[in-house]
This record gives sequence, C-alpha cells and structure tokens, in this order.
Amino acid sequence: MTNQSCATQTLANAPRGFTAYEAIRERLPEPVRQGEARRAAHLEAIADAFDTVLLDAYGVLNRGQQAIPGVPERVRRLQAAGKRVMVVSNVAGFAHRTLMERYQRLGYAFAPDDVITSRKSLVRQLEAEAPRHWGMIAAAHFGPDEFPPLDYRMIADELADYERAEGFLMVGASEWTTDRQARLVETLRSNPRPLYIANPDLLAPQEGGYSTEPGTYGHEIMDRTAVTPIFCGKPYPGIFQLALEQLGSALDRDRTLMVGDTLHTDILGGQAAGLQTALVTTTGVLADMDIDAAIATSGIAPDWVLDQA
Repeated sequence: MTNQSCATQTLANAPRGFTAYEAIRERLPEPVRQGEARRAAHLEAIADAFDTVLLDAYGVLNRGQQAIPGVPERVRRLQAAGKRVMVVSNVAGFAHRTLMERYQRLGYAFAPDDVITSRKSLVRQLEAEAPRHWGMIAAAHFGPDEFPPLDYRMIADELADYERAEGFLMVGASEWTTDRQARLVETLRSNPRPLYIANPDLLAPQEGGYSTEPGTYGHEIMDRTAVTPIFCGKPYPGIFQLALEQLGSALDRDRTLMVGDTLHTDILGGQAAGLQTALVTTTGVLADMDIDAAIATSGIAPDWVLDQA
C-alpha cells in the first residue's frame, strides 16, 4: 500500500459518486416523503414561495475555490428582496473565520451566524462527551476555533499516537493517506473507540474533479471494523437543528427551502427536517447524470429541480 493522498484522487465523473452513495443507502435515513420534482431555471424563479433559503456550499455556491458564475449575483438579489439566505454545509475542516473570508472573496455576504457547518454540529455533540484524549484527524490549516478546550493530538504517521488516543475526530481529510487510513482501521480493530466524522460527504466538487471526503473513510471503517462512526452533518438532524434555531419564531418550514446538489445528503436531510427542497443539477455531483433516473433509483425526490442556484 502506498502513502498516496486519498483526498487528492479525482473521480472520473459524477455518476460514480452517485453509485457510491447508493452503496451506503441502507445506512442513511429513509425518505419521509416524495417531492414533485418541478423544474425551474434557478432560485429567483421560485423565490416568491420562500422566506428563507438554506444553501449547500460545494456544488451550489462554489466548486473548490471558485464561485459558480451567476450565483453570487442571484444571492445578493434574493437578500435585497428581503429573503434570509443561509449556508448549511458539511465543510468541517476550516475555522469559521476562514470560511467567512472565503465567501467574501467569492462575492457572497452572509451574516456570521447564518453560516452553519458540520464543524458546528460536531462541537455541539462533543458538549455531551466525557473528557478523553482525542486523536484529531485534520489538515494543517485546521485551527481549533469554535472547539471547546480539548485534550487532543494531531494524528499523522506515528503509530503510538493512534494507540494512545481514546477516541478520534475526523475533521478533514485533505491530508489523509491510504497508509494512515490503514493504521486507523487496524487500531480500531484491535481496540474499538469512538469515532466522530465531521463531514458525512463521500466527495465534493472541485475545479478539476471530485475530492474524497471524510464520509468515505467513515464508511470504510464501518465495513472493516466493529466501530460505527458518529456522523455530524447532512443528512443527519443535528446540523439542521442548528440552522433552524437561528430562525427562532420566524421559522416556517413550508416557506424554508434547502438547496443542494446531492440527493442523499441535502435533499434527504432537508426533507427529514420538514423543509422544502431543491436539487441543483448542472454544477455539482449530479452534473453528468440523468436526473430523472437518479431520482427514481434513489427513491429521493426533491420538491424542485433547478439548473443551478
């Protein structure tokens, strides 16, 4: 086995990503309802029906470090029209301040409290955890912002660090490697311990393809060990609870729209939270797919199907 970076491998096309999600379908929540999958060009075409719009990031707002053309302008027009526009993203590997700087650079202007991430969901869940020594899996740019005081050590290539850890937090995977994954699998086989996956995504759209995300490694660990990871983020309820808490008494689920590029995370999770949903089809992980076939195969039907946000 080589020490190749898993996260820098690219998938040939979007259908392969869809197939990966279908392979773990039984581990995901069941759909609570089926939407009508009505078609529209973009958010502005359906905006009158909603007061609040929750946007996924990768594949909706941006691909990698580039904004998707036309989306920043449409988001600004929605905000100017009085819509509350929030981000609900499974990105966990960056500090909140770093994300705010990125969105500003890309042409977006979100209120700091309106950017909800799976990192925040992880922090909320850790509040209920007993103190322990954590093995932290994250990139060098990780930064411990937002985390409570933790006893942790960054996990890399030292086997002793894996053995010493009393639990693991996989916050990011951009520097994760096949050798490190093999060490993690082996140490969890010999001594099962809690494992939090702060990003349930299997892949994310980048400029040159698709990056492998922490969810991929979490499900591999489920396949190869007795450990069931705790996933923080879409489609699971914790991240939606954080977002809806921001709305308070203004929350009207029928007039709140979750917009994403993934049926198995954004749409499935948004529907489970009681929200309306819209699937973006040309800029994210389903860009090369027959959308009607994807909906039929997955059994997950959004309320709206958009070309882009």
